[in-house]
Amino acid sequence: MRLRYIIPIIALSTAAIAADATDPYVKARQALMKEFGGAMQVIGGMAQGKMAFDAEKAAMAKAAMAAAAPRIPAVFEPQATDPESEALPAIWENYDDFTTRAMTLETAVAGLETGSLDDLRAGMGALGGACGACHKLYKAD
Repeated sequence: MRLRYIIPIIALSTAAIAADATDPYVKARQALMKEFGGAMQVIGGMAQGKMAFDAEKAAMAKAAMAAAAPRIPAVFEPQATDPESEALPAIWENYDDFTTRAMTLETAVAGLETGSLDDLRAGMGALGGACGACHKLYKAD
């Protein structure tokens, strides 16, 4: 894996942090989710044909998601609020379900194959489904 591919992923994920949250817990959540989302944009862009498939870039994006996914429950554990947060109170009301959904995301990322475009596309349903299932219940629009 080359550093030149990691830097654009990190830059994309950190530069895109939405509004300026002031609560440090909310800031940490936003940074982690942006990190995951930046890598997801790379994977999704390739799967949708919006960018050329590159197995090395896909593997690096998967590695970034695999590093971020297990950290999700921990950054959401403190119930912190901020006007810029998109996290719904339902997270803490149903924290066991939330963490179960985070584990489903980890499993989907682990199962994602990045060696070919067909493999990548085959894993997108589980990955997108895991993201969407959590966002539907726990993220404000």
